[in-house]
Amino acid sequence: MPHARPATTARRRTGVVALLLTTLVALAGITASMPATAGDLEDLDNQRRQAEASQAATDAAIAQLEGQLDGISAELADAYVALAGIQAQIPIAQEALRVAEEEVARLQREADILAQRLTAAEAEEQAITEQIAENTARAEEIQVAIGRMAREVYRGDIAASTLTAILDADSTEDFIEQSAASATALRTQTQSLRELEQLNGVNRNQEARLEAVREEISDLKDEADAKLADAEAARQVAADRRAELDVLLAAAQEKSAYLESQKAALAAQEAELKAQQAQLAADLAEIIRLQEIARAAAGQNPIGSTASQPFINPTSINPIYKTSDYGMRLHPVLGYWRMHAGVDLRTYCNNPIYAGTSGTVQWARYRSGYGNQVMVNHGYWNGNSLMSSYNHMSSFAVSAGQNVSQGQLLGYSGNTGTSAGCHLHFEVYVNGATTDPWPLIAK
Repeated sequence: MPHARPATTARRRTGVVALLLTTLVALAGITASMPATAGDLEDLDNQRRQAEASQAATDAAIAQLEGQLDGISAELADAYVALAGIQAQIPIAQEALRVAEEEVARLQREADILAQRLTAAEAEEQAITEQIAENTARAEEIQVAIGRMAREVYRGDIAASTLTAILDADSTEDFIEQSAASATALRTQTQSLRELEQLNGVNRNQEARLEAVREEISDLKDEADAKLADAEAARQVAADRRAELDVLLAAAQEKSAYLESQKAALAAQEAELKAQQAQLAADLAEIIRLQEIARAAAGQNPIGSTASQPFINPTSINPIYKTSDYGMRLHPVLGYWRMHAGVDLRTYCNNPIYAGTSGTVQWARYRSGYGNQVMVNHGYWNGNSLMSSYNHMSSFAVSAGQNVSQGQLLGYSGNTGTSAGCHLHFEVYVNGATTDPWPLIAK
């Protein structure tokens, strides 16, 4: 049994995916809560459909990012996903800060309005108090004047009536004079009594208003105190949101700096991977050349299998689950397009990997970026050379030169080579050139 390189000690894809899931939930703003009424079946159905749609979107996004991360180290993948998660949280944190600051501003406006109302109420209280004091002083003056007039009448300084004026008059002129004085005193007394009554009525109304204003002032003070407390709490919330945002921005800067520092190493790794791909192509070309020589020497022209889908699912995951397509792919860190020469299939860690179809094991060995690789030569398919490789395996169950049947165990899935997590990178070669394996796999 050939020696297999051990799985990388870097963190598993499970941690990456868990963080990614958090990121995606944050991006989508997905929240789930039970309906207010347990018996509301329509709400339950809507919630279930929403959850299913959210899960499907999340699975698709996870698969897409898993594909983007294939071919870079687990450390870089973690940094990339962490950065994606942070960048997803930043607009959420910014929105939370905006809402918190708006709440502070709203509470401050309401506190200012309350302060203005309180100032106006206190000014009204002072004005009413001054008015009551002024009216009370005026009433006291009137009462003194009425008392003085009463004493003057009592002493006889003023005639109490027209009859008294006639009886006390010494002459016609004296009568007229005493009568006029008596009438004037009577009018003055009557006016004073009316004014006193009016002042007392006004004061009663003012005192009632003053009581109401003082109650309003008390209520406004309580409300203002509560509003100021709310505003202070909102300021603390805003400060917390600002601190959280600052932490995220600093973390994003740190992750970005780390990824930037790794670009040179990544570029070198990509160059090495291209060299490995070229070497693999050369190895396959040599195998095909030798096959053609042997075929010509034997005078044979084999067609081989003609099945439209010669391969079966090589993983233990049923139904088969593709996480990344064949074709050009944007490098998540370096930012340029590169060829992804196979499909990535979900297998998790240490699960069985099976031969997609029968053939001969060309080799089972470690090939740098491919990790532990099993290459199976299937002979001919529609007259063309057909081979397949199974990459990033944790261990082998076959060895070079061994014949295998379709569905036979080749080894176990892993994370060896340049890989961010456990999966099967499956490649198919027709006449030595890679082709999309997906249409060739019977589902």
